[in-house]
Amino acid sequence: MKSDTHMRADRVAQAVRAAVEADLVGPEAPVAGFIDVDGVRSTVRDLRTAFEASPVLHAFAAKACPLVPVLRLLADEGLGCEVASAGELAQAVAAGFPAERIVLDAPAKTQAELWEALERGVAVNADNLDELKRLDALVTPDTVSVLGVRVNPQVGAGTIDAMSTASPSSKFGIPLNDPGCRDELLAAYAARPWLTRLHVHVGSQGCPLELIADGIHAVYQLAEEINANAGRQQVTSIDIGGGLPVNFADDTVRPTFADYVAVLRDLVPGLFDGRYTLLTEFGRSLLAKNGFIIARVEYVKDVGGRRIAVTHAGAQTATRTVFMPQAWPLRVEAFDAEGRRKFDRPLSQDVAGPCCFAGDMVASGRELPELAEGDLVVLRDTGAYYFSTPFSYNSLPRLAVHGFRAAAAETVFAPIRSSQTVAEIVAESGAEHRDALRAG
Repeated sequence: MKSDTHMRADRVAQAVRAAVEADLVGPEAPVAGFIDVDGVRSTVRDLRTAFEASPVLHAFAAKACPLVPVLRLLADEGLGCEVASAGELAQAVAAGFPAERIVLDAPAKTQAELWEALERGVAVNADNLDELKRLDALVTPDTVSVLGVRVNPQVGAGTIDAMSTASPSSKFGIPLNDPGCRDELLAAYAARPWLTRLHVHVGSQGCPLELIADGIHAVYQLAEEINANAGRQQVTSIDIGGGLPVNFADDTVRPTFADYVAVLRDLVPGLFDGRYTLLTEFGRSLLAKNGFIIARVEYVKDVGGRRIAVTHAGAQTATRTVFMPQAWPLRVEAFDAEGRRKFDRPLSQDVAGPCCFAGDMVASGRELPELAEGDLVVLRDTGAYYFSTPFSYNSLPRLAVHGFRAAAAETVFAPIRSSQTVAEIVAESGAEHRDALRAG
C-alpha cells in the first residue's frame, strides 16, 4: 500500500498531465494554480483526529487562501473561519460560514468593523486596551458575540522574524510581561464579565512547537488566574491560534497535528481536561501541501555561465519566495510540454519569473532536468498564501486557480478563480478616472 506521501506525488503528476490535456495550462494559459480537494479533506481529517478528545472549533485562517470556493469547501467540512479584515469577513459570509463559527482578529479594527461583527454575532478578539474601550460602547445585553483579548506572551521569536508574533516588541496583542500589563489585563477582565476568551498566536513558519507551546502555556496560566480572581470560570475558551510549521523540503508532513497536540498535552495538560473550549486558527498547515502552481517555460538562455529558464511564475504569485528565498524555498519539478515528468540528467539552472527586476527568481542554481522552451515547471506546496499575496508589479494578471480530484480513471477539475483579464487590470488601474488630472 502506498504511503500518503507517494499518493500525493502521484496525484500531482496525474493532475499536471490532465491540466495540459484540458488546456488549463499551455501557450494560452502560461501559469495557473491548483488545489487538491481530496488532499484538503484528508488534512482536515488529520486535524480533527489529533484534537478529537477535546471540545474544539477549528477556524481556518482566511488570509492563507481567501478564495470563496475553498472557504466553502472548508465550511462544508465543519470548520470555522478566522478573518482579519472586512473583506475577509465578507468572503467568509459569502462562503456560508455561520456567524458563530467566525472570529475576527486584526490589529487595526475600525469602529465600523467592530460594530458589524457584533451585529452579526461574530466573535472578536480585541488586540489592545483601547479597542476594549471601543467595545465598551458597543456591547449590549443582547450581544451574542464571544469576546476576548489577544495576549502577547512575549516568549520570543522563531527563525523568521517576520512570521514571529510573540517577540518582546511584536505589534500584536497586549504584552503580558511589560511592567503593569498583567495587572491591567486582570483588571480589564474583572471589569468586563462579558470577556470570556483569551487569544494567543506565537507565530507560524520558523517557530518550533516548543516555542508555540510556551506561549499557550503562559496564556493558560493567565486564564487560570482570571478565573481564580473572579471566583468562577469567567474565561471559558482559549483561542490557541495556528502557526504549525510546514515542511517545504519534501512531501512528508512534519510536524503533524498529532505531534503538536502531544507537545501541548505534555506542557499544558489542563488545556485538555474539558474546562476550556479550544479554538484553533490553522491556515498554512491545512492548505500548503494541497496546492501547486504550473508555469510554462517561455525562454531558456545561457548568461555568464548560468542557465536561466524564464517562466511565468515569479514575484507576482510567489512573492515571499522571491523576496525571502532563504525563508521560503520552494520545490521545483520539471515536466515536458505534454505534462510528463522529466527524468533527464540534472543540470544546475536558475528558474526566473516574468517580472522586470533582476531578483525575480523562484530558484537559483537548482539541479533539475534540463528545461527547454515549452516545458512546464511545477512549484510545490503553494496551496497557502501563494494565491492570496499577489504582487501587481508590471500589471501582471492574478492567475487562475482550479480545484481538482484525481480519481483512478480521470482527474476532474472545477473553477475556483478565473484569471484576471487585461480589461480588469486596466479598470483596476483607475481607468474610470482617466481624465481626472487634466488641467481644467
